[in-house]
This record gives sequence, structure tokens and C-alpha cells, in this order.
Amino acid sequence: MAINQSTNRQYNPLQSHAPTVVTIALFILFPFVIALWDGQSLASVFASQSGNSKFYQGLLIEVFILGIYALSYDLLLGVTGLLSFGHAMFFAVGAYAMGILLKSYNLPLPVTLALVMVVGVLQALLFSIVLPRVKGITFALVTLGFASVFDIVIQSHELNPIAGGDVGLQSIPKPDFLNPADQRLTFYFVALASVTLAYFFYQRFVDSPTGRVCTAIRENEDRAKMLGFNTFYFKLAALIVSGITAALGGALHTLYNPIVSPTIASLSYTVAALLIILIGGVGTLSGALVGAATYRLMQFFLDKFFGEASSSLLGFVYVALVLFLPYGIVGTWRAKKSEWRAVWWERLQTWSVPSKREKQGGG
Repeated sequence: MAINQSTNRQYNPLQSHAPTVVTIALFILFPFVIALWDGQSLASVFASQSGNSKFYQGLLIEVFILGIYALSYDLLLGVTGLLSFGHAMFFAVGAYAMGILLKSYNLPLPVTLALVMVVGVLQALLFSIVLPRVKGITFALVTLGFASVFDIVIQSHELNPIAGGDVGLQSIPKPDFLNPADQRLTFYFVALASVTLAYFFYQRFVDSPTGRVCTAIRENEDRAKMLGFNTFYFKLAALIVSGITAALGGALHTLYNPIVSPTIASLSYTVAALLIILIGGVGTLSGALVGAATYRLMQFFLDKFFGEASSSLLGFVYVALVLFLPYGIVGTWRAKKSEWRAVWWERLQTWSVPSKREKQGGG
């Protein structure tokens, strides 16, 4: 009877995603818990009044946007095996496109978002031109060349009236219902919903037949070709999905920040994405989100408590993470969790069960 019950047990999606559901619930409650902890009223949270709740909402919004950006890079590098040094271009083009369309053309937000998605697809098609000809470090250098050209163009004197040059794009009009200054809680939930949808979509993509072929390309592209797959189209699909996601992350960045700085188009911003997924775990998806939170929160708290020395401390922390967590936080947990659980279970048994000598002494 017990065997029949176990074999008839149905898959429970809520149970399988329990950690994710609990994490989302905690983020939903977070602004209100912080407000109550500080003695603020819930009405002040809804009114976006100043306080720790509003401040930490802003900090988490930056984490959510970084998480979307890191997810898009993890799909390329961690899942498909495409090392790109120009991924910041996807994010920056989305950010600048959103800002220019809102400021210079005053388009409605849905139309602007649709055009940003089109821009993301066009960037992916641009990068795909070299896909059949180069791979590995050569592909990385070519993408770095594309991104470097964009970085130079966006700061050029000719585009200064539109893009703001090296000062950045400023005075961007924000929709009233999504203005982070007056509607911080609304923007917080929009950013949380965006990163949640991106994460679940990426999980579905990776588990799909297309995603499995992308994983096979990462492991051994030649063998995937021998099995009859045209790997170019699968890499193009990964590029398009990644490009759209990064561009939408850039659009959120523009809506949240008062200035679109040209630093988001630099190589350092691509290195930041690489560092984030190394911290969280390459190819794990959830590691991209954990890495984004770790990266941004470490930056904030080290700057707060150590000031100018924070940069050096960040470097030491990154080295320590690589040494002691070689697969990243999530990757190392997945690799070692069975071993760690066995060790802790053995210790619990040792602590809870008295030895024979203790029993004899007590008798």
C-alpha cells in the first residue's frame, strides 16, 4: 500500500519551488517590516515618505536590476558557453534607447518598451554576424570591439545633444505612476516582478529542448554538430533572449536613475556581470541573483563602514570567494550539499545520542 502511495505521488510545483516562493514573499514583506521596525506607519510607506524603508527599497531595486543584467549574461556564458566582453553594450543600448525615446520623442511607455525589445534583437543580430566565423576568446575580442565602438560613439561630440556626451543623459521624464521619487513602493514591486519573471522564464528556457542544446554547445559544440544540430541558430536564440533581457534591464535602470551615465557602456560593466556570476555560480541562474545581491550589498556596506579602503577590501573578499567557493555560492552549495548534510547529520546524532559509557555511568 505504501508503495502504491509513493508511486502515485504527484509532482508538486509549489513544493519544488518552495525556497523561491519564500524568498519572493520575504521581499514583498520587506518594505513594511523595515518601516514597522523603525516606527514608521504603513501609510508612510505607501506615500513614499523618507525613511529607512524607502532607502532600502532603492538599494534592493538596484539589486533587482543587476540581477536581470546578470541573468542575461549567465545565459550566454554559463549556459551556452559564449564568452562576451561586450555585454554591457546590450544593457547600455537599452538604457540609452529608453532615455532618448522618453526625452526626445515623448512616446508612451508601452511603445517605448516594445522599441527597446526591438533594439535588443538588433544588437543580437549584430553580434551574430561573427558567430559562424569565430568562437572562444576570438568571439570575446570581437564583441569587445563592438562595445568599444559604441562607447566611443555614445560619448562623441556629434551625439552630445541627444545622448549627453561624457556627462550622461539627464532630465529624462518619468511616467507619473512609475516615478521612483514619488512612487518608490510601486517601482520596487515592478522591479521585483521583473526579475522574478525573468528568472522563471530563463529556467523554462534552460529546461526546454532549445536550452538543452545550448548546454550541449557549451560542453562540446563539435559533438552537438555531429548529432545534427545547427548550432548557429541555437546560439542566436540565446543571444536574442539575452539581448532582450539585458536591454529591458537597461530600460529599468533608466527609469530608476536620474542620469544615464556612459560608464554603463564600458568594459568594467561587463566585468561586473562576469564577477557577479562568478560569485553566485556560473550557469546556475539562481547564482546570478545571489551574486547580484552579494556584489551590490558588499559594495554598499563596505563603502559605508570603511570608506576609501572599501575597494581594497572588496578585492580581498573576491579572492577569498574564489579560493573557498570555487564554484560560486550556489554552485558550491549544489556540489557539496550532500556531503555537508551528511557531516551535520552525523554531528547531530553524536550530540543527541549519549555514548555507552555515559549510559553506564548514569545507570
